[in-house]
This record gives sequence, structure tokens and C-alpha cells, in this order.
Amino acid sequence: MPAFEYSALNARGKTEKGVLEGDSSRQISQKLKKKSLIPLEIVEISRTQNKKANRVPFLKRGISTSQLAILTRQLATMIRSGSPVEGALTAVIQQTSKPRVKSVLMAIRSRVREGYSLASALDEFPHIFPDLYRATVASGEQSGKLDFVLVRMADHVENSQALHSKIMLAMVYPLVLTFVAILVTVVLLTYVVPKVIQVFEDIDQTLPGITIFLIAMSDFLRNYGLYIAVLIAVAVTIFNILLQKESFKLAWHTLLLRIPGVAHLVKGMNTAIFARTFSILAGSGVNALQAMRISADVMSNLRMKKAVLDASERVREGAGISPALEKSKCFPPMTIYLIASGESSGNLVEMLEHAANSQEKEFEIIISTIMGLFEPLLIVVMGGVVLFIVIAILLPIFQLNQLVGA
Repeated sequence: MPAFEYSALNARGKTEKGVLEGDSSRQISQKLKKKSLIPLEIVEISRTQNKKANRVPFLKRGISTSQLAILTRQLATMIRSGSPVEGALTAVIQQTSKPRVKSVLMAIRSRVREGYSLASALDEFPHIFPDLYRATVASGEQSGKLDFVLVRMADHVENSQALHSKIMLAMVYPLVLTFVAILVTVVLLTYVVPKVIQVFEDIDQTLPGITIFLIAMSDFLRNYGLYIAVLIAVAVTIFNILLQKESFKLAWHTLLLRIPGVAHLVKGMNTAIFARTFSILAGSGVNALQAMRISADVMSNLRMKKAVLDASERVREGAGISPALEKSKCFPPMTIYLIASGESSGNLVEMLEHAANSQEKEFEIIISTIMGLFEPLLIVVMGGVVLFIVIAILLPIFQLNQLVGA
């Protein structure tokens, strides 16, 4: 029985939204009228409607990572307890209070009732369930280990969310501090300094070089500051537009891999994502070629993504995974060594997990170190700027006092 999302007017003239199951939109309309609701729009939650995202903005937004982890964990628990997939979905629907999650799950359950596999039902919502998720579920259904696969996927989603949260929390304070520092500097140069400098305008006195430089900076910022801000905004906009072109994006991502320091971070983050995804897929029974291609899709750096896809072609032709990846020179030697060890010993999944853990820990340490050094450095720089302004203002005053005293 398909699920439909509806929008209707109640007796007070307010709009109500929700999800109902029925054989057709006409049946949903009859159900709404029995509830004294006037139907405005009734849309079946299906692949066709997902493509028409403007008609279903409610589903276009998807669900959060934490919600995905929770419903995956609940599904795994219910299936492990012996419940069929349809029963597990029903239980999760009853437990969730999120309308968006409930509507998606009801649509998936309706497909399962029609005879579709869970993976096929998930295929209708690619904006919610990524390729990794759907491929893993499909493999779990084929191997009869769906509960085990869902538990691993829930762990993966939760770990990814935790890592993302750590990085965001580490960056919030420095970003706020940087914004405040820039704002304070701009206010000092455009409002405070000009008012103080007015004191020296009517005095026939030769100003120190540092004061003249400060006045020039203040005048420049007051006269051209707005133009500079607009120019920066335009440059950022053009850059983002150019990034939509694959050739420019590939060139930019290739450049990132050549910048000292930045290259280490980009390689580490993408290697961790690749190794973690590959280990989950391989451990779930997905063949190596498909696992490599799906793992490439979740990587953010286009150059490294192409390196993995090229490596998958070499693997298809009979090459080993580690030699194929090593040829691209995009991956850390330790990761290549662990993959080679896993291939030779038959413990590829375990070695991939070790590689992912190693890269994730190293990435966290580097980010923490950078943020730890950045904060005091920014404070020192800000203190230097303020000291420069104070000295530039006080020097003429000291000179004036000496002239008066003489």
C-alpha cells in the first residue's frame, strides 16, 4: 500500500501536513474529508516524486546523520530479535516522532509490502540513503546477515558524525575569534583612529612615520573598504561557480595535493574515508571492484577519487589493490603497506580498518594541534595590531609634551 504526503486545510483554516497510506490519492482524499480536512495537495512518496523535488520539499531536505544512525540502530535491533523487515519498519515508525523520518519509513514499508527488497526500497531515496548504505544493505540481504550489516552501518554513521562534530567544535572558537579580531581592527581603523587623529590636524607638527602610515591605512580602508569587501564577495562567488566545472575542480583539487601541509590534511582525510568505506563494504560481502567504486564516490577530493577509479580498472585487469593504488602516489605509504599486508594474509577488512583508524586519529591530532596553535597566535597578532595603533597615536602626544616642556 503506497504512502502519500498530504497538505490540507482544517476547520480553522490552518494548513496541516502529514502522511497517510492508501491505495490511491482518491482514497487519501476521502480519508481526509472524513477528518473534516479539505485536501490541498496529495503526493505519493515515490522515486518519481523524489525527482520532482520542488513538489516534495518535505523530503528533499532528507534527514540528519544522527536520525539516520538512530533508525539504523533500531532496525538492526528489531531484525536481530527475529522480526521480519516489514515488522521492524512498523516498529521504528511507531517509535519515531520525526515527521520526515516517519514519512520516509512509511514509503519504504509500502515498497517492502509490495514485494521489493529493503535495498530496492532504499534506492528510491538516494538523497537520504547514500550508495554506501544501499550497497551494504543489499549485500546484507543477499548474505542473510542484514542485522549484522545494519549494526556496522549504524556504528559507521555514528563515528562519522562524532568525527565531524569534533572538527566543527574545534573550528568554531577560532573562527569566531578571527571574525571578532577582524571586526575590532576595522572599527579601530575606520572610526576610532580618524577621531583621535583630528587632534593633530590643527597643530603644525611633523608626525612620526608610524603615525603617517596609520593615517594612510585608515584613509585607505575608509575610502576603499566597501569596494574591497564587494570584490572579495565577487571573487568567492566566481570561484564557487568555477568549482561546478569538473575540469576546474580537478585542477584545484590537484593543486591542494601539492601544497605542503594542506596536502597532508587532504590526503589523510580522504584516505580515512576511503579505507573506512572500503572495509565496511568488503566486510559486508561486496566485491572488491564495486567496493572501490562506491568508496571513490564518497571521497571529497576529485583527484584522489579519480585515482581510486583508475586503480579499480587496473584491479579489474588483474592487478593487486595495493599496487594499483600505489601507482597514483596519492595515498600514504602506511595505508598502502597495510592494504598489501591484508591482501597477502587474507585479512584485508581488518587491515583496512587499521588504516582508517590510523588516518582518523592522525587527522584529529593534526586538527587539534593546528587549532591549539592558532588561538594563541591570533591573540598575539591582535595584540600586536592594537599595540601598533596605540603607539602610533601616543608618539605625537609625547612629542607635543616635549615641545611644550621645552
